[in-house]
Amino acid sequence: MKILIFYQYFGTPSGGWSTRYYEFTRRWVKAGHSVTVVTSPYYKSDIQADGFISRKNVEGVELIVVNSPDSNKDSFFKRAWNAFRFSIVSIYFALSEDHDLVLSSSGPITTAVPGLFSKWIRGKKLVFEVRDLWPKGGIELGKLKNPIIQRIALGFEKIIYQNSSLVVACSGGMEQGVKNVVPEVSTLVISNSSDVELFSNNEHFPNLPQDFDATLPIFIYAGSLGLMDDCSQILEGLRLIDNLEYNVVFIGDGAERNLLERLCEDYGLHRKVWFLGLIPKTEVVKWFGLARASFVTFKDLPVLGTNSPNKMFDSFAAGVPIIQSTRGWIANLVNQSSCGINVDPTKPKDFADAIQLFLENPDLANEMGRNAKALAENDFNRTVLSNKFLAGLNELVP
Repeated sequence: MKILIFYQYFGTPSGGWSTRYYEFTRRWVKAGHSVTVVTSPYYKSDIQADGFISRKNVEGVELIVVNSPDSNKDSFFKRAWNAFRFSIVSIYFALSEDHDLVLSSSGPITTAVPGLFSKWIRGKKLVFEVRDLWPKGGIELGKLKNPIIQRIALGFEKIIYQNSSLVVACSGGMEQGVKNVVPEVSTLVISNSSDVELFSNNEHFPNLPQDFDATLPIFIYAGSLGLMDDCSQILEGLRLIDNLEYNVVFIGDGAERNLLERLCEDYGLHRKVWFLGLIPKTEVVKWFGLARASFVTFKDLPVLGTNSPNKMFDSFAAGVPIIQSTRGWIANLVNQSSCGINVDPTKPKDFADAIQLFLENPDLANEMGRNAKALAENDFNRTVLSNKFLAGLNELVP
């Protein structure tokens, strides 16, 4: 099978970004399939462009890199323009590249444009992957306020689902969001997943910042520092903890990093909280090897309760329990599997109590970490989910 993928944010473990499609596609190539990914540079990824259009090969996966770079530090309008430009240029490859099936992965939702052209003009099957519910998310976050634009976006979303032979959702909540728009569409849930093998090799020590005391308990947050992540929840909890020694390490970058650093200064946390910025995933693995627990936070909005965050699956792969503040399926998972602690995103004392509980009870953290590891090895294993995804694609191509 020849698979053509439109996904703007392809990255490998050498970068500081999600490796979902690197891990999936290299497995599909090993299984004997041909895979071409049309992508673009992302400021957290290691994929760069050589000219406006360049071609690369990553472990047998053919990359077509469109130099339409993106960053979540950019304004909404700049990001929208880059997404529009990427989708328009990608139409050419939808019409010229040899393929049996096209897979468009959002966000942004505009990655569906070349996939629709492939279906409408060349008669190829379209698979659309929903990695976040848009435009619902944009409306709840206040990024799409104009009622006319909202109606256009909601109409486009419906057209995509109606024209898809299969919609892949990253969580059950996202699947339900799709079904609410087009009930009859065929769906498959493929969550983000855990790279157990990669995170099992975490015995090496990371590069430590100057004056960092690695003998203290360490809590980490490894993900985007953007508006929807709302990492200030963590700092509000930390300011309530007195007379306990610990380090909190933030790994990642985003639009709210400067705000978070200022809050650390204001709250007197600057000697306990460390911002490392973007580092390769291979280095992130080493930090997880030192962690007592990790944080998973999002803004308190219903749509964000459907998220399938890489930071959680990385924590599970490393056998590290989570302290998490969403109210959707992840909260249910924590309750059922005892792989961490749920906290109320509006109650800083919940964060403080959870941190203190893990500080005072390392055996509890270890027990919950073992439960998290079991989830990574069984429910969220990357190879298992890759095979499930591929099986869904195979059913569409005779």
